[in-house]
Amino acid sequence: MRGSCIWSFLTLIGTVSISEDGNGMITGVYLPCSNLPPMDQYETDALMEAARQINQYLAGKRMEFDLDLRYDGSDFRSRVMEELNRIPYGEIRTYKQIADAIGYPNSMRAVGTACGDNPLPILVPCHRVIPSAGGIGNYSGGIALKRRLLELEGVRID
Repeated sequence: MRGSCIWSFLTLIGTVSISEDGNGMITGVYLPCSNLPPMDQYETDALMEAARQINQYLAGKRMEFDLDLRYDGSDFRSRVMEELNRIPYGEIRTYKQIADAIGYPNSMRAVGTACGDNPLPILVPCHRVIPSAGGIGNYSGGIALKRRLLELEGVRID
């Protein structure tokens, strides 16, 4: 069995890299211009499947992902990630709605921080979360990419 590895591939948004833990669990998605962690580079079945699904999503041919994901962190962050995965394709939620849904109604900023630290952007759709006060909010891949992903899903934020 191999250890953690990373693989880079070309997409409609540029070069994306994905990592896995050596057991077939996807552990990271690195958007264009991200700094990559030092890992062995090679293809695995799990990485090739994740790349295939990401490319299908970006081409408008996939609305959900069917991958084994691993995100480590506190109970709070795990709850945020699980709630993000419940946001349907083409819908948005506010940081406040996520905080309420996980039982921490006054933790909007902490939800925002968890979204910003999301190790699996696109696969765990933090791009579907916006501020209650309006606007599009921030995104680890940049606001232009967040807008592009939302528009791909038919959501327009002015």
